[in-house]
Amino acid sequence: MTFAALAHAPNRRRTEAWLLGFVVFITVFGYAYTELSMKGQLPGGLAGFAVSVFFIALVPHLVVRRFAPRADPLILPLATLLTGIGLVLLHRLDITYAEKPRLQQAQAATGQLVWTVIGVAVCIAILMVLRDHRLLQRYIYLTMAVALVMLMAPAFSPADQFGAKRWILLGPLSLQPGEFVKIMIVVFFAGYLTVNRDALALSGRRVMGMQLPPGRQLGPIFTIWVISLLVLVFERDLGTSLIFFGVFVIMLYMATERTSWVVCGLLMAVVGAGVVGSIEPHVKGRVMAWLHPMDIFLPENKRPPGLISDQAAQALFSFGSGGIGGSGLGQGHPELIGFAGNSDFILTTVGEELGLAGVMAVLLLYALLAQRGLRAGLTARDPFGKLVAVGLAGALLLQVFVVTGGVTGLIPLTGKALPFLAKGGSSMVANWVMVAVLLRVSDSAQRRREPVRPSPERPDADATQRVPRISGPPAPGA
Repeated sequence: MTFAALAHAPNRRRTEAWLLGFVVFITVFGYAYTELSMKGQLPGGLAGFAVSVFFIALVPHLVVRRFAPRADPLILPLATLLTGIGLVLLHRLDITYAEKPRLQQAQAATGQLVWTVIGVAVCIAILMVLRDHRLLQRYIYLTMAVALVMLMAPAFSPADQFGAKRWILLGPLSLQPGEFVKIMIVVFFAGYLTVNRDALALSGRRVMGMQLPPGRQLGPIFTIWVISLLVLVFERDLGTSLIFFGVFVIMLYMATERTSWVVCGLLMAVVGAGVVGSIEPHVKGRVMAWLHPMDIFLPENKRPPGLISDQAAQALFSFGSGGIGGSGLGQGHPELIGFAGNSDFILTTVGEELGLAGVMAVLLLYALLAQRGLRAGLTARDPFGKLVAVGLAGALLLQVFVVTGGVTGLIPLTGKALPFLAKGGSSMVANWVMVAVLLRVSDSAQRRREPVRPSPERPDADATQRVPRISGPPAPGA
């Protein structure tokens, strides 16, 4: 191995360290500036917050340096920066909510910081225990069984918040299993498609210039379509069903490179959403709010049936008043959104106070994080790693799309949490699990691209990488 190759991993970690230092500075500065802007004084807990953010950045960096030294140097800083921006925005909203008790909104920033520490700790544990991502392929059916149980559990839970049943009550805590299910189904789909991709890609008949899959191969996509519709009907969770079905179509296309799967998936999604949206009252109400957001200000007897919320209209006012540069951090009125200001509508705070420039910056951070995940997938040598990385990046993009599209009026509201930014312990922990898996896949991909340094005892040893074989189901035709 050349000296350049030997220095490659330290250079990656040095880049990561500098970026993390910049992230810590931005987060602490934003936290201090927010209170200076709103109250004219520094926050009382600034030192404790700064120390917490410093260790949130330092500890995972040291673990990555030890257990995944060739991992992508941008994944961890991007995730930490998005988390830091979320903490600053929640702190800004907490100040306003505390001044207006009628909103009956509990403080969220402190709890989110605790969940961030838990999420980072889980990320560290995964990096230390999971030394090869291909080990996950051994347990794909067990993973999917657990995922289905978790996916169906909210339908039997008494927790029915804001019209949707996506939570499980565990004493004083609530768990949103859909955030973890999206990772589990990515792992299952990756293992399933690794074994069956040839059958899905090579069979079928050509109709009107497009190769359609045969009827027997439509079974998996039909099953996933039915499950996503059941989630939509019984749990009234539009966001989870869209992400659940969309991830499968993305991974199916990645494995087979057949546009016919995408066409079939889009048609089934449109048909299913149209049918359920016309008969399920909660989903229908969100569709009406999307189609007629300003009608909420009409007299009640003149409003469209099912229109009961002004959040969609207030979000549009918030984005409109922000303009290009925004009103300034802490100078807007995001509390007019109501109780959802720090969850799925937290992007409206960015739009109002940081303007279009701030919204584009946040969306570019998400896009860059997804791009690094896609890059890890494209450079991975094993099909399972490729599909896992692409599936996780696709799930992230889909969730950002359904949340951003909902609050900007592009699509109906889904109620999903914006990754890393919005309040939610389940979402925060699940997002850091995703970061850990992406770090592991990118590290493994880079290891297999670099040659192995010959042993001093065997100078004539082959200088190619030898990867330990992970037992699993044989590929078709093997």
